[in-house]
Amino acid sequence: MSDLTEALSVLPEEQRSSMLHAAADLQDEFRGVFGVETIERYLASSLLALQAAKIKHFVPTFSARFARQRLRALARMEGAAAGVPSIVFLCVHNAGRSQMAAGWARALGRDRVEVFSGGSDPGSEVNPSAIAAMAEVGIDITEQFPKPWTDEVVRSADVIVTMGCGDACPVFPGKRYEDWEMADPAALDVAGVRPIRDEIGKRVQALLEQVGIV
Repeated sequence: MSDLTEALSVLPEEQRSSMLHAAADLQDEFRGVFGVETIERYLASSLLALQAAKIKHFVPTFSARFARQRLRALARMEGAAAGVPSIVFLCVHNAGRSQMAAGWARALGRDRVEVFSGGSDPGSEVNPSAIAAMAEVGIDITEQFPKPWTDEVVRSADVIVTMGCGDACPVFPGKRYEDWEMADPAALDVAGVRPIRDEIGKRVQALLEQVGIV
């Protein structure tokens, strides 16, 4: 039994079909870069990781998106994908600070930067107050979801920004790290999140300028 077949066995029938379609799409996207076994292994482990994180309203689409991000990072590591600079934002739950930072980086850097985020203990959903606060500045993070970081994503990054994950944050020699002290917006309403959102935006802008993206 393959890793993917075993992982799919816990899903309802209709979700199994969606996952198989996702596997076929990933095989087409990474044809000539990774073999079928590697793609299926990453899709299966991404599914299991998100299940372990107890993502609310789980849909196979999230697993496919997570697997795609990881495979893109792996391709960067192995020199199979040329690319733009990569930044990873890490916090505890990947539900507030790191999601807002990633949203800012995507909005400001556009296609000139590749952005990832992750958490040491992923939450079940992105903080609604963070979503609302980012919407106020025209940045949509409604399609994002909490997820754990993975070695290939962190190792492939040019810059790793940590926010409150302390000793749980992964440390790899030779990588550029920045630690941003930010209040956790988990229990705050939109008014309480706004100052955090704005400070993160300023820091992301400065970081993108430092690495020559904007």
